[in-house]
Order: sequence, then structure tokens, then C-alpha cells
Amino acid sequence: MSLENISCQKSFGGWHKRYRHHSKVLGCDMVFAVYLPPQAEQGAKLPVLYWLSGLTCTDENFMQKAGAQRLAAELGLIIVAPDTSPRGEQVPGDPDGAWDFGLGAGFYLNATQQPWAQHYRMHDYVVEELPALVEAHFPASDQRSISGHSMGGHGALVCALRNPGRYRSVSAFSPISNPMDCPWGEKAFSRYLGEDRARWREWDASVLLAETPAGQCPPLLVDQGDRDDFLEKQLKPEALEQAARKAGHELVLRLQPGYDHSYYFIASFIDEHLRHHAVALGQV
Repeated sequence: MSLENISCQKSFGGWHKRYRHHSKVLGCDMVFAVYLPPQAEQGAKLPVLYWLSGLTCTDENFMQKAGAQRLAAELGLIIVAPDTSPRGEQVPGDPDGAWDFGLGAGFYLNATQQPWAQHYRMHDYVVEELPALVEAHFPASDQRSISGHSMGGHGALVCALRNPGRYRSVSAFSPISNPMDCPWGEKAFSRYLGEDRARWREWDASVLLAETPAGQCPPLLVDQGDRDDFLEKQLKPEALEQAARKAGHELVLRLQPGYDHSYYFIASFIDEHLRHHAVALGQV
């Protein structure tokens, strides 16, 4: 599969690059970003942290705002950030033009309902197609971790829990922890998956965590700001905490005083998340 390099900037001795390619899974062209630390030029294959962004974002938000490159360069971590949904004139968006569904809001699931099912298969793209592409074209090993923010935090948790053994660790900032029971999730799930709520359970992080046998969950770190405007209505981290307790998983869930939902919050704690993943990936 061919890649088109569309930008390239040096950063902390490594390179931040953006690529366009045609996705067979999504049926459209996609753009993703990759940060290659300086160790990538030394011949060794490096582990990869996949970052999933939130509603309305693209591949650019995290790479420009989180400040992750400095420590990734030190730790020898490749970072890959895909877009948050399929794109293009042929890809349907929200019929009402809203920002919380459709374009920029793929929810990292595999849609089953029309007209969404043809393109909205972000789970398979993130878990299968994109890593195969990255590992074929870059000095990337098959040692992977995954993280994300908000909708992307939900996506990171779901990708890890649905695919045991594929990721060495998982973390999230302000994840949508129980999408079956919040307005964002109910809107997305009802349209992408249909009205049968039993099918929604396959894509809800709290449900999946509660049903995952003890010892089969990778190291899990979640940070949540206590001044997040979406905390009580949309994010509901207490559901994730209850699920972990029920199933006997070790979950580090930190409620950070004074922080909101923004990238200022992410930038404040991204180093701790990178170190969390570096330990699991054997880089420290």
C-alpha cells in the first residue's frame, strides 16, 4: 500500500510526519501522523504508542498541542495518531450538521447500520489496517500500546479490551467511560449500531472491563480533571471504577483537581502516561 508524505518537520532530534493513504477498510483516503524519535534512524525497530483523539479532532490536535515529542524522543517511542473518522465527499456526516456525530466523530467502532456501515469501521482501521501499514513502512515493532482523550479515551479502552494481548498497556484522559449511558454515546450507538442496546455492550468500555477476566487487562491508567464540564453528564469515570473493582482489575484512576477537558490538561500529565507505556513496552 502506497503512502504519500504530505508534511515533515524535525522535532527533538526526530521527525514529525503526516501521510495520506487509501484505506480499504474505510473506503476513503485517510491521513495519519507519525512521530519518529531519533532512535528510528539507528536501525532498531521501536515500539509504538497509538493515540486516539476526541470529538471534532484530526491527527493534528495531539501532535501540535500535547507536547509529547520531547519525552518520546528520550524514551525511543514512535507515536502514531490517526484521524478520528473517515473523510471525503462520499462519506456521510451528521444529517443535522451537528459536531458530535459523523465526520470527526467515528467513535472507534464498526458501524452496522446504513448509511454508516460502508465507511465507519474505525475499530478495524485502528486495530488492524493502520498498524500493518505502520509496521510495513517504518522501523516499528509489533509491540504496541494505546492511549487517547475523551471519545479517543473510550476508543483506546475498547480497542485494548476487545483485543487481549494486542496492546502492552492502555491509558486515557477524560474517557467516555460508559457510552451506553450518556448523550454522546446514545446518539452515536443508536445510529451506528441500531436500537438494540444488547449490541451496544460490545462497544462500552465499562461493560467490557467488567466482563474481562481478572489478569487479562493490560496496565490501565486514567486521568480525569475535576473541573471538566462533561464529567457528570458524559464521561462518568465512576462506572469504569466500579467495573474494575467488580472484575478485580488494577485501575489507576486519578481525579486531578482544577483541570478541565482541554489539551492544557493533557499536556500537564502526558509525560506520566508516556512513562506508563514505556515501562510496559520495555523502554525503561
